[in-house]
Amino acid sequence: MTLRFVITGTDTGIGKTVFSAALTDALGAYYWKPIQAGLEDETDSETVQRLGRIPPARIMPEAYRLRTPASPHLAARIDGVRMEAEALIPPSTDAPLIIEGAGGLLVPLTEEAVFAEVFARWKIPVVLCARTGLGTINHTLLSLEALRARSIPVFGVAFIGDKQAETESIIAKLGRVRSLGRLPKLDTLTPELLRQAFGENFDIDLFRKEPV
Repeated sequence: MTLRFVITGTDTGIGKTVFSAALTDALGAYYWKPIQAGLEDETDSETVQRLGRIPPARIMPEAYRLRTPASPHLAARIDGVRMEAEALIPPSTDAPLIIEGAGGLLVPLTEEAVFAEVFARWKIPVVLCARTGLGTINHTLLSLEALRARSIPVFGVAFIGDKQAETESIIAKLGRVRSLGRLPKLDTLTPELLRQAFGENFDIDLFRKEPV
């Protein structure tokens, strides 16, 4: 079966889309953003395509595209769109698939469901992206508890930001989780520099060996 990963984060705006672009590129994967809220600026799919240099054919269309930049449940209400969590089914692909969630695990998808409930139904290994700044220990450990409470398989944590060895170490220890590596902050974010940074800080073979 095809290799698949869900990319989620401890919060919004921490860099999981940039990480998704790098991982999609490294695995020669397809990318799928189930729900895009906010269409005025560059969408996450467009960012991944640009930064990962992903062919358009490997960017899977979103299940829902919402104009309003807000939590999906609110954006859908404002836009007059009825979303159904049960309708979110990962597409079949002939190469690895990277799926990116929106915000954190408990972001409301509808007024009845959060993203974590969809991930629990899928049972696809999750990569949890966590920033390295102040407050990340609490947010990351809480996110890991939320994943395990729903029996969602956790592949590991990918750190994003400046090096904080003690923070990364204590999260791995107390969270009983694999530290996959750290994507440093890039002052200039280009496809070439992102590919280089990912290659220097992550073992791509580790991802390739993960069973579905």
